[in-house]
Amino acid sequence: MFYPLSVWIGLRYTRAERRNHFISFISFISTLGITLGVIVLIVVLSVMNGFQKEVRDRILGMASHADINAVDGGGMRDWQQALDKARQHPRVIGAAPYVETMSMLMHGSQVSGALIRGVRTDLEPQVVDVGAHMQTGSLDDLTPGGFNIILGRELAFALHASVGDKVTVLVPKFTATPAGSVPRMKRFTVSGIFNVGMGEYDRGVAMVAMKDLAKLLRMGDAVSGIRLKLDDLYQARQVSRELALAFNGYFRVTDWTDQHRNFFSALKMEKRMMSLLLFFIVVIAAFNIVATLVMLVVDKRADIAILKTFGATPRQIMNVFIVQGSVIGFVGTLIGIVLGVVLALNVEQVVGWIESLFNVQFIDPSVYYISMLPSDLHWDDVLLVGAGSFLCSFLMTLYPAWNAYRTLPAEALRYE
Repeated sequence: MFYPLSVWIGLRYTRAERRNHFISFISFISTLGITLGVIVLIVVLSVMNGFQKEVRDRILGMASHADINAVDGGGMRDWQQALDKARQHPRVIGAAPYVETMSMLMHGSQVSGALIRGVRTDLEPQVVDVGAHMQTGSLDDLTPGGFNIILGRELAFALHASVGDKVTVLVPKFTATPAGSVPRMKRFTVSGIFNVGMGEYDRGVAMVAMKDLAKLLRMGDAVSGIRLKLDDLYQARQVSRELALAFNGYFRVTDWTDQHRNFFSALKMEKRMMSLLLFFIVVIAAFNIVATLVMLVVDKRADIAILKTFGATPRQIMNVFIVQGSVIGFVGTLIGIVLGVVLALNVEQVVGWIESLFNVQFIDPSVYYISMLPSDLHWDDVLLVGAGSFLCSFLMTLYPAWNAYRTLPAEALRYE
């Protein structure tokens, strides 16, 4: 098969048994370093993606993809019309009204603040899968007029409350009496406990029947808003804009990216900075390519001089060492990608095997609410890591290749 001269010589130098074993060792270390760097990058990015997906799923297990509220922040009285119009959007697959307010919960001597949300049990499962997070009890227990309440796991623990106990709910609405204004309160029976795995909800949210809370707040037929579920949560921003235009500014439409913008921006920034720091493993390994090629240029000065004497151009000589360094980078990157992808796809099994082998536990489920290390491999991350690794390896070949380019035959052969 025909190869250009510089490619043929560069590949032959790569395959040839070198007399200088130290150069061969440095070349092997360069390849190994790049391989390890690529493996670490792919696995760490996959694990970070897995954690981000796990957190996002847990948040959206209780939060909606989009919310419709009154522009003035008050109650929505014509919410049924807005509900019907929202359902007409092709990407909306679920919609449910709700009533919510901040409240104070009391059980015995224990007091805790929480967001109390009134829901309709026939529509709420269309928006969030609360049933999958119920530890005890059922969402169907929230029958209108029953004045039952479902608490988050940590909230129930803080109140020392369990199923069957009575919890007093105080809301920030006041009733005028001869003795002065007193807050409205009502005793609810704990009928269930849910466990999402996110402190924001397990510690700070309670659920009751929508009509019970509306009656306590004296809202009549009004609701606080409408929660929506979409067929693609990543289209939430676009759908929110389309619905806002459809409502002609009469209602305010927000999505989950607005409600949790800071949190997910922090996760994205953390992933970006972690990727940059770990990429320095590849950069350091690539510096070994410089050392390898510099020593090889010195070792091959006579060969370079002879090639130039026989008519090889300086550019061809330069390309010989670019090819050799690029081969080292390509091989290291390719092996790293293959091993990194295999490890990222099986990281849960590998971590489980290590835990059982050394009798250790890396993730305590009582602290992190998960028992296994999550992994979510993104092929765009793999391509970005591979391209960055190979480009870095290629750039490291330029200085040694330039030294070979500047080699003078007379100087190189003077002492041969």
